[in-house]
Amino acid sequence: PPPLAPSPAMLTSRGPALCTALRRAAPGGLAAFHSSVRRCRGARVAVVLSGCGVYDGTEIHEASAVLVHLSRGGAEVQMYAPDVPQMHVIDHSKGQPAETESRNVLVESARIARGKIASLAKLTTADHDAVIFPGGFGAAKNLSTFAVDGKDCKVNREVERVLKDFHKAGKPIGLCCISPVLAAKVLSGAEVTVGHEEEEGGKWPYAGTAGAIKELGAKHLLFSLIPFHEAHVDAKNKVVTTPAFMCETALHHIFDGIGAMVKNVLKLTGK
Repeated sequence: PPPLAPSPAMLTSRGPALCTALRRAAPGGLAAFHSSVRRCRGARVAVVLSGCGVYDGTEIHEASAVLVHLSRGGAEVQMYAPDVPQMHVIDHSKGQPAETESRNVLVESARIARGKIASLAKLTTADHDAVIFPGGFGAAKNLSTFAVDGKDCKVNREVERVLKDFHKAGKPIGLCCISPVLAAKVLSGAEVTVGHEEEEGGKWPYAGTAGAIKELGAKHLLFSLIPFHEAHVDAKNKVVTTPAFMCETALHHIFDGIGAMVKNVLKLTGK
């Protein structure tokens, strides 16, 4: 019979033997080996990723925070990403474009999802009670053209479909960091927050986004009017937002704000 775990020799070989052992140990392959333990069904939540890495994809800390809080809330999670090329690739060690590289949003997002991910084209409201979009520049580069076109941006066709479908079905939508611009563009009259409308000495370096949100026809809520560790809930549209890394603050504050966003999304599902 196949071994239940790789031997020490396999672990140190760094070769094909390790991958083979992992596949044998997990009937569903590597993705199944890394999958979370199944729990009793709670709310079924889709999480939409935009790549892997803050400057050209999903902000990894935000994605992790979303998943931790969903796990604590007993949610059943499935991750998705559009199967499209990234706008560009950023060398995160230099903060500069890697001119000769090209990457796929779905393939890169699979890194965060530990392999358990599906094309965004497969996401339907029938299978989920809510949808959440973590931030990162991928939301403004790969899920939309906001990073280039601002208020005149276009939203990825599948992203637009998902937002409209969940809104029409009366199912909650959670967004954090820069991703609320997606709701501002697609859902007319939605209330969102990306934090503050002034930089305040560098505390809110992306404050200009709030102005663009207003130009898109959405209502922007100042975060100074919301308790710091909370999220804004647009009860009418069932849209929940929190600034996350739009603010230069401690990581645990961002984690707590995302927790408030997730908690309110789950509450709105009624599960």
